[in-house]
Amino acid sequence: MTPKTFKIKNFGCQMNVYDGERMAELLGAQGMAPVAESEDSDLIVLNTCHIREKAAEKAYSDVGRLRRKDGSKPLIALAGCVAQAEGAEARRRSPMIDIVVGPQAYHRLPEMVAEASCGSTSVDTDMPAISKFDSLPARRHAAPSAFLTIQEGCDKFCTYCVVPYTRGAEISRPWGDILSEANALVDGGAREIVLLGQNVNAWQNDGRGLAELIRALAKIDGLARIRYTTSHPADMTDALVAAHGEIEKLMPYLHLPVQSGSSRVLKAMNRSHTVETYLATIERMRAARPDIAISGDFIVGFPGETEEDFEATLRIVDAVRYASAYSFKYSARPGTPAAVMEDQISRDIMDDRLQRLQANINEHQLAFNRSKVGVNTQVLIERKGKHEGQMIGRSPWLQSVHVETDSKPGDIVDVTLVAAGPNSMTGAVRQKVAA
Repeated sequence: MTPKTFKIKNFGCQMNVYDGERMAELLGAQGMAPVAESEDSDLIVLNTCHIREKAAEKAYSDVGRLRRKDGSKPLIALAGCVAQAEGAEARRRSPMIDIVVGPQAYHRLPEMVAEASCGSTSVDTDMPAISKFDSLPARRHAAPSAFLTIQEGCDKFCTYCVVPYTRGAEISRPWGDILSEANALVDGGAREIVLLGQNVNAWQNDGRGLAELIRALAKIDGLARIRYTTSHPADMTDALVAAHGEIEKLMPYLHLPVQSGSSRVLKAMNRSHTVETYLATIERMRAARPDIAISGDFIVGFPGETEEDFEATLRIVDAVRYASAYSFKYSARPGTPAAVMEDQISRDIMDDRLQRLQANINEHQLAFNRSKVGVNTQVLIERKGKHEGQMIGRSPWLQSVHVETDSKPGDIVDVTLVAAGPNSMTGAVRQKVAA
């Protein structure tokens, strides 16, 4: 029987959130309705991540929990990077799965659902050109802050990373397609657009780079804010750095993963930057935009990482003074060079280093938030808070800000930041700016 309702569960990165939104639009165009709870759904799509072992295992655990008390189950689609990495093996590992669809083939999801509804299993992990976007429906509704994928894949081949194998080579979407989708998002209610890519600042089309694209997007009436993620240090061009100081709509926030504070470890990771070149890029960014918030990614316990290497990571955190950062224990992914390197680090050492690193990051994050107390700024309202009359939005520096206001999602309000916590700010309304 053809499903009438669906539920999409996203794991991992913002790219998966975007892909999940597009899959929902595809299914909705077929007359299916989204539901809030898995128990009420005829179709469950698990949109998976393969970057870390736990994320992949969680997806399989979720599959097992989808069997109902009466022994029945919904139609189950395994999507995303786990699907791409494991292909038909995913069904052998979990026979409850009916559909396996990779991130470059999800535009075929409605067709695959129809096949599975008739009792046929369906697997598609082909990695064609980025033409899948031509098969997706037009954007009609958007959240106040909307994702827009402009680039997919990776050519960097870091030794710990599966992305080149699950997302393919770097491909940039055409200029006109991006501008068309951006205009549709704004028409659908978006006030902010977040440009996405595995290496988003590697985007290029007809000799134009990300800086030129941002300048074009900034001309769209009704678009108030532009962000982009995730960037690679090797692709921070002079033009892109300059754009941060010249384009008012480009928010003062940069997510620039370094992964380690040791140049020796960075070389083993096949990262193309050193500590010195990374810090030089940060200096260029702060010269162009002094108030910029810097975010980063870190991996602790990479094979061969010594205590001296780890202490170098603590030093780079102190040097950059990150406004926020994500940190993870190294996770060996099958098929990557690092998985077979000597000197794998014990779990206990990784646990200890991660705790110390996160404590250091948290200190700097709180210090950054406290530095903004008393600052007059604007907050883009995104959703209701837990308390009556409370709304939650984002500052230009991507901080979550709680505000007592009668404003609605999509409004931009003038506030004074009056209090800082480790993970959020409190703002007092000064004046509402018309939407």
